[in-house]
Amino acid sequence: MIPKGAHMTIAISGTITAMTDIEAQYRLLSWLSPGYPVGAFSYSHGLEHAVDVGCVTDTSTLIDWLETVLLHGTGRVDGVLFREAHSAVASKEWHRLGKIAELGNAFQPTAEFALEARAQGAAFIRATRSAWPSDVLDAIDENTVYPVAVSVACAAHKISVEDGLHGYFHASMSNLVSAAVRLVPLGQTDGQRAVAALKDAVAQATRQAMEIPFDDIGSAAPLIDLASMHHETQYTRLFRS
Repeated sequence: MIPKGAHMTIAISGTITAMTDIEAQYRLLSWLSPGYPVGAFSYSHGLEHAVDVGCVTDTSTLIDWLETVLLHGTGRVDGVLFREAHSAVASKEWHRLGKIAELGNAFQPTAEFALEARAQGAAFIRATRSAWPSDVLDAIDENTVYPVAVSVACAAHKISVEDGLHGYFHASMSNLVSAAVRLVPLGQTDGQRAVAALKDAVAQATRQAMEIPFDDIGSAAPLIDLASMHHETQYTRLFRS
């Protein structure tokens, strides 16, 4: 017969574990919410130019464009940076983390992509330091790019790298779908169809980020990079990138 005390200990332990998972999920959802003050709504990641020249005209072409961003463009680089930064924090390799942060800045292919990554990273760090304080976040530079900043926060708050990656990619794609709803324009329902259709690509990007060797970091989406470059001089613009 199990003593009452032992039975109660097991029950309480299970409750604590469940609460920890819920709290971690709450933090991640908060950080990646459209309401988190990083200014994500002001960036289109070159999508505004793609719409302007007719590369993206409807839901189908939008999905194709965003899958390329995720799997071959900046998503491929961001995922590896995210994984490596999370690992560096978990193992308390601070010098390595600094090198990863430097690499994140170096891997921005255009001026507007650099602005997008650094401005959101700085805003995320400031907001998270205030609302969800951590000694690790206090120690990193505000010029840290957005995927590395989110990854450091996840590691500091014991959120798994896989959960963090999946949430980060989902939030990034949802933001760009929101931009497309305004730019193409698309209906709100069409926007949600696009988000739903990107489910497998987000999962694939997460798996890819966990598997790509660090030495193979890089992207291969020149059309998206060119769209960002052309956007710098586009006459009429709603977005900063």
